[in-house]
Amino acid sequence: MHRFTVDRREATAPARCRGFTLIETMVAVGIAAVLSSIAYPSLESHVLRARRSDALVALMQAQLAQERFRASRTAYGSLAEIGVRDVSVSGHYALMVTANSADGYELVASAAGRQRRDAPCQVLRLAVVGANLAYASGSDAAASNPADVNRRCWSQ
Repeated sequence: MHRFTVDRREATAPARCRGFTLIETMVAVGIAAVLSSIAYPSLESHVLRARRSDALVALMQAQLAQERFRASRTAYGSLAEIGVRDVSVSGHYALMVTANSADGYELVASAAGRQRRDAPCQVLRLAVVGANLAYASGSDAAASNPADVNRRCWSQ
């Protein structure tokens, strides 16, 4: 009869290879946190820019509706008169007609909800006076961005 003996070193070796230590896990979590803190601002700026296109589309649709309305009337109309909702399709911007007359109109899109983080482009203004079309943008109702920021807000 043979007795089977086990060396103690062989019995404890597999126990060490079972998983990660707390230190190894914390290092991995730390690396993931650093990488995400670098990537998040870039991702957020792309999301804000994509949401801004929601306002651009809404303003262009309102512009077309204003021109259709004016073709059969003597003046431009309000949002209700031209049949345009006061919120953009995805709901990221509120729309308003701030001025309308026989000569022209002014449409304003103001950021709502999380889109308010888009600080330089919170307000987009499209104005038509006579045959002149003007685009403006800003962080408040004044919409007074410099020309280069204005072009970026309007994706030009």
